[in-house]
Amino acid sequence: MKIGFIGAGHMAQAIMIGLCQQKYLAPSDILVHSAHKSSYGPFAAEHSLTAMPSNAALVKQSDIVILAVPAKQTLAVVADLQAEFDAKQPIVVSVAGGVSLAQLQENLDSTSLSIIRAMPNVNVAIGQGMTALVTGEATRAADLTQIEQLFQALGDITPLAEKDFAVFGALAGSAPAYAYLFIDALSRAGVKYGLDKAVATKIAAQTVLGSAANVAASDTNPWALIDQVSSPGGTTVAGLLAMEEAGLMTAVVKGIDATIAKENEA
Repeated sequence: MKIGFIGAGHMAQAIMIGLCQQKYLAPSDILVHSAHKSSYGPFAAEHSLTAMPSNAALVKQSDIVILAVPAKQTLAVVADLQAEFDAKQPIVVSVAGGVSLAQLQENLDSTSLSIIRAMPNVNVAIGQGMTALVTGEATRAADLTQIEQLFQALGDITPLAEKDFAVFGALAGSAPAYAYLFIDALSRAGVKYGLDKAVATKIAAQTVLGSAANVAASDTNPWALIDQVSSPGGTTVAGLLAMEEAGLMTAVVKGIDATIAKENEA
């Protein structure tokens, strides 16, 4: 099997790195082309990937084609490759935000291609990603299963209605930055009380990592887990009340509101 990437930006690179690290397939079976060789040539060489001379050549050799170019360019790219897509019939996976299945279908002008929209986050690079998937009308069940297995190798997946992709993008796509901010805030609090920044960051990151794993493994909701950590009249309750007084939960929700609003402007 060969997987071709049209585009080599941050998300494409995260997926490719993840596939290599998880040994999903041989690096040489990952094909890549981008508009500028300087953006993919050195990356391909560094990771032993196969750099292709053109998008057309890439499609001709790929069983799965991942569209990872900016949204404004995606439809023009697929329209230019209609003949190659018709001839090869690869599974087409778009990770371009803001480009709908209907738009892809129209510009590919094909009723037989399996087309899937995927929205992964950057954590796929370390096998801890979260990816939403939605299929086109012509997508074959076996093809969906293959793409599910691909992204499961890079973390977790969830089927999602296309109308909910903006919300998913805020919760999973942008939220790693918000999680980094929270970790850094914890770290800076540690520095305030005398810890070295690197030590404080290590403590905060591992604590958040373990807490997230606990939520994922639990059958209960996060608030019940909060209660398990909070002794009556204890230090944790005092800290929680201070955070709530400062508006932590409201600030987080407002951050998601702003993220979705910006997405809807596109």
